[in-house]
Amino acid sequence: MQLGFVTAILADLSFADVLRFAAEEQFDCVEVMCWPVGKAERKFAGVTHLDVTDFSQAAADDTNALCAQHRVAMSGLGYYPNILSGDADESRVAIEHLKKVIQAAQVLGLTNVNTFIGADHRRNADENFARFREVWPDLIRFAEDHNVWIGIENCPMLFTWDEWPAGKNLAYAPSIWRRMFEAIPSTHFGLNYDPSHMVWQMMDYLQPIYDFHDRLFHTHAKDMKIDRRKLDERGVLGLGWSTPKIPGLGSIDWSAWISALTDVGYDGPVCVEVEDDSFRHDLEARKNSLRISRNVLRPIIT
Repeated sequence: MQLGFVTAILADLSFADVLRFAAEEQFDCVEVMCWPVGKAERKFAGVTHLDVTDFSQAAADDTNALCAQHRVAMSGLGYYPNILSGDADESRVAIEHLKKVIQAAQVLGLTNVNTFIGADHRRNADENFARFREVWPDLIRFAEDHNVWIGIENCPMLFTWDEWPAGKNLAYAPSIWRRMFEAIPSTHFGLNYDPSHMVWQMMDYLQPIYDFHDRLFHTHAKDMKIDRRKLDERGVLGLGWSTPKIPGLGSIDWSAWISALTDVGYDGPVCVEVEDDSFRHDLEARKNSLRISRNVLRPIIT
């Protein structure tokens, strides 16, 4: 396995500086954020470490040379919009840009692109699944044509009451993954698996590794802390009792998680994703969040 991190947490650094930091701190790889240039609509979004809008072979060669110089690989390209947004313009822009990310991955010689399925939070699961069947087969065929594998992150994207109960990402549970993979059986369609999203849904975060081992293309390492007092007060139908943390500061048994990955022969990226507000106040704190995460995970990742 390769230990890396998601570049979104270092949004104020250039890609060259991100690679320099990764090399100095002995990370093997980075998942490179490729949002369209512009203002972020939510936390941890809108980061552009590679602008893929008009991505040329010369740009790809320069990027690969920079990675080689620092001896840090790219685990894949990341772009996490709402492909199935109920806003037609938002959905169209997301689809068009995702195709550009896929094309850039091919030019770079990469095989992994990570994203969200998306959802219209005003529709129920079956209605969103019907829209999924309309939109996603063509996107997966596009990825196949460019020799790219699409890894779907399993975050429900449910943070506020106006997003209840559907959230903004359909692919949040194993039962839905099974339906998706049955509808699109392509081997280029799989998971960017993050155990933290299972924890706050009160789900087993180890069993999916075994059940979907052939669909694990990429993984995120993010922890989740459950405030039992708030949970007991509000119940599982409430909000605000779970807090994203860096690895080692939440509820996940990282040795058990890595052990399960080794059980199924997973040998891909494990990229730390920092969404821990305790470390967001300045650049040095965000760098420290990655150092702490490395110190937790490096002894069990070889």
